[in-house]
Amino acid sequence: MENTLGLEIIEVVEQAAIASSRWMGKGDKNTADQVAVEAMRERMNKIHMRGRIVIGEGERDDAPMLYIGEQVGICTQPDAADFCNPDELMEIDIAVDPCEGTNLVAYGQNGSMAVLAISEKGGLFAAPDFYMKKLAAPPQAKGKVDINKSATENLKILSECLDRAIEELVVVVMKRDRHTDLIKEIREAGARVKLISDGDVSAAIACAFSGTNTHALMGIGAAPEGVISAAAMRCLGGHFQGQLIYDPAVVKTGLIGESKEANLARLREMNINDPDKVYDTHELASGNTVLFAATGITTGELMEGVRFFHGGARTQSLIISSQSKTARFVDTIHMFEAPKALQLR
Repeated sequence: MENTLGLEIIEVVEQAAIASSRWMGKGDKNTADQVAVEAMRERMNKIHMRGRIVIGEGERDDAPMLYIGEQVGICTQPDAADFCNPDELMEIDIAVDPCEGTNLVAYGQNGSMAVLAISEKGGLFAAPDFYMKKLAAPPQAKGKVDINKSATENLKILSECLDRAIEELVVVVMKRDRHTDLIKEIREAGARVKLISDGDVSAAIACAFSGTNTHALMGIGAAPEGVISAAAMRCLGGHFQGQLIYDPAVVKTGLIGESKEANLARLREMNINDPDKVYDTHELASGNTVLFAATGITTGELMEGVRFFHGGARTQSLIISSQSKTARFVDTIHMFEAPKALQLR
């Protein structure tokens, strides 16, 4: 999968990031997201693959492009037989977030990126558009911290695993009303809190890299982004756990269905019979091969944002593979106009 799709998958997130970055700082998050979706979809449909969106921009009626269940790739198009033999290609599942952190782009803030994860068919958890309680931590703490333990307990474990004083630890939490007690507990335990407005995929992944000064992600965020985070953390050997939140009273801010009872009914329809189950990386991204790709839209902890120059742009991407066990940073120059020396006369 990596050898066949690796470069083209990079180009998918690159094109989405470039399209979205043109709307950076313009205060229009919807357009920043829409153009990223369109660019990602257009590039995906030029790839020789049989892809299916399992996590996308929503249901068909609400998201005309990259909706859940949409078939993508040149070998899923009506004229596929003119380009390839679809039956010879492996079916893959794809989780996308074309503009992770739409508000960050709209207001010119750090940490937004175009991101996706792929695996063979059935290799990614088809998470409902609910919320998820999350815990991310470095590889040294994998299997030792636990989402069922208190923040105080996990900080003590993390301190021992990393051989750092609790006062030296930094925990990323999304700035939401629902996290008031969590933030208070983390601070009382002695750790430092880094509040973010959006973009918890980037924060989760940063836990797996030394030097980012991010040691844990705690709190509740969107469930689809939790699956994408888990895919990356599985490849990196980091710790990630997620537990679906289906009660609107717990979320406090944002939309999460009509009621707790309606949400439980929807989970049953999706064959999720244990709504309180805690999922780890191998359950959220269970495929034999998992590939994660992201390109910075605005500059973040791991990647530079898109930088335009006359006639082109420069991007930085991160590609993580369970197959080759690598995390590659790719720096790319995109030439919108051919250099004068290369122009045909």
